[in-house]
Amino acid sequence: MPTFILIPGAGGVAWYWHRVVPLLQTAGHEAIAVDLPGDDERAGLSTYADRVVEAIHGRPDVILVAQSLGGFTAPLVCARARVRMLVFVNAMIPLPGETAGDWWENTGSITARTAAARRGGYTVRFDPTTYFLHDVPSKIIQQGEPRVRDQAERVFAEPCRFDGWPDAPIHVVAGRDDRFFPINFQRRVARNRLATNIDALP
Repeated sequence: MPTFILIPGAGGVAWYWHRVVPLLQTAGHEAIAVDLPGDDERAGLSTYADRVVEAIHGRPDVILVAQSLGGFTAPLVCARARVRMLVFVNAMIPLPGETAGDWWENTGSITARTAAARRGGYTVRFDPTTYFLHDVPSKIIQQGEPRVRDQAERVFAEPCRFDGWPDAPIHVVAGRDDRFFPINFQRRVARNRLATNIDALP
């Protein structure tokens, strides 16, 4: 059975995967959610990749899963560790040398998000409740509040230095109702940057 290595998004909180890990374990897989020092201004993408490679620890059959900002860590890990498959989940998919700070304008993310908000009838002004928590059960929100960490700005200014994607299957999974990265936006980015289609889930 493969090992699922789960990279969180901004803040780097492994707990964000806490409902996924037991499902994978019940299916007979090993699942490891990696905690990253997201709020540490001394830690850059290479440090994040170090943490993930340490979690892989030479395992031979790895499915690497990256969510949101974790997409900028994934290619650095793939350059250092063999993976059987790479999966992006509502993720920022970088180009070689791109910074996460430039990604927003390069992809047209904010324009797409604003247009989707106007169509959906919710505020175009970003706030976490509207864009991240609108469909999260209140009990989970309460459990998560003390675990939230800020994301240090350093990572947004650091180029994602990699030569290319691994010689392994790459899948892109996205929520049809995601408000931060609207589904049609994610489809376009996946096609343009990976020449692949999206598996859209409710």
